[in-house]
Amino acid sequence: MIKVLIADDHALFRDGLKRIFNETDDIKVVAEATDGKDILKKAREVDWDIALLDISLPDINGLDILKRILSINVSSCVLVLSMYPEEEYAIRAIRSGASGYLTKDSPTDQLISVIRRLAKGGKYVNPELAEKLLFNPVMESDKLTHTAFSDREFHVFKLIVAGESLTSIANKLSLSVKTVSTYRSRILEKMNMKNNAQLVRYAIQHRLVE
Repeated sequence: MIKVLIADDHALFRDGLKRIFNETDDIKVVAEATDGKDILKKAREVDWDIALLDISLPDINGLDILKRILSINVSSCVLVLSMYPEEEYAIRAIRSGASGYLTKDSPTDQLISVIRRLAKGGKYVNPELAEKLLFNPVMESDKLTHTAFSDREFHVFKLIVAGESLTSIANKLSLSVKTVSTYRSRILEKMNMKNNAQLVRYAIQHRLVE
């Protein structure tokens, strides 16, 4: 039996996954988590094989969570399920330790097939992305400025372009406003931009904002 931990803050999506897995004979949901702190707690308490992780979480950056839960259960693997396009986020997730990346609009059969593949020790990215990785390791997305961000900078960037204030970001990330301001300055410097409006335009252009 493949024991699955679902980590997603949307109840309807979690319910949908549970209904799908209830119709299989070899996949069982052993725990659900709704935010980063909950995921870390469940990852320690529950015996699980594969975590289905939404990369966009309300409290802790999904990539940070990815690394931390893999350190908790070194024999497990993580399949990232995201609304974001693969070319923008899959490489960052794979480099952070994910065994696979699927967008949330992927077919049900494909999701089940990928989970079974990962349970056998395999990896998964879609064939188009795998081809680009094989024949063109330096992808176009790697040339984009935001790919040079650290995971923390990327998280702060996402919150800024989502319209969050520095104070709100500081509260969410348990940082001081001064530290968040420093991250913002560093992001603007790396992007060679002067204000948040330019960051938002960039994020929309490259589909980095929901």
